[in-house]
Amino acid sequence: MRKITLSIVSVLALSNLAFAGGDIIPVVEEPMIVEDNSAFYLGLGLGAGAINDSTTGEEIKRGVVLLQAGYQYNDYVALEGRYAFGFNTSYDEGSWNAAEDYDDDMTSWGIYIKPMYPVTDEFDVYALLGYGGVMLNNVAGGDPYESGFQWGLGAQYAVTDTIILFADYVSLYDDTGFDYRAQDDDVDSDMWTLGVSYKF
Repeated sequence: MRKITLSIVSVLALSNLAFAGGDIIPVVEEPMIVEDNSAFYLGLGLGAGAINDSTTGEEIKRGVVLLQAGYQYNDYVALEGRYAFGFNTSYDEGSWNAAEDYDDDMTSWGIYIKPMYPVTDEFDVYALLGYGGVMLNNVAGGDPYESGFQWGLGAQYAVTDTIILFADYVSLYDDTGFDYRAQDDDVDSDMWTLGVSYKF
C-alpha cells in the first residue's frame, strides 16, 4: 500500500512540474495576403507589316497602326484582342509583272491567349497564341482574305503601375495560297509592333 501511495504522489508531483508556469500561448495564423494583379488594358502601337509571296518574290509592305484590348488574369496569363490597319503601302511586284502598283490597305485581326513570364517586377516576356485573319483591300476587284493560327513573341516593361511599353513580333499567316490570289504559291505575312498599354 505504501508503494502505491508513493507512486500516486510521484505522478501528481510530475504533473505539477509539467504545467508549472505553463500558460499555453495559442498560435494565431495570420491571413495570407494574395495580391490581385487582374486588370483590363487598352493599347496603341505603331509598326510594320508585310505579305510575301516567296514563289514570285511579290511583296506588299505597309506601316501599321495597332489597336489592342485585353484582360490580364494574373501575373502569368492574359486574353488579348488586336486589330491593325495599314498606311503608306509599298509594293514590289517581283516576277509577277503586275499591270500597276498596289497602293491600297492591308488589315489584320487576332484573338490570343497571352502566357507571360515575369523576369522582374517590371519586365515580362510573353507569347501570343491564337487565331486571326489578314485581308488585302481591292485586289483585282475583290478583297482576298485568309485566316488561321497566329503566334507571336514579345516583351513588356511597366513604367508605372498603369503604363506599360511593349514590343513584339507576330506571324499572321504562313501557308500555301492567299484566297483567290496566288493559290499555289507559298505566302506568309507578319508584323512588328512597338506600343504602349494602359492598365485600368
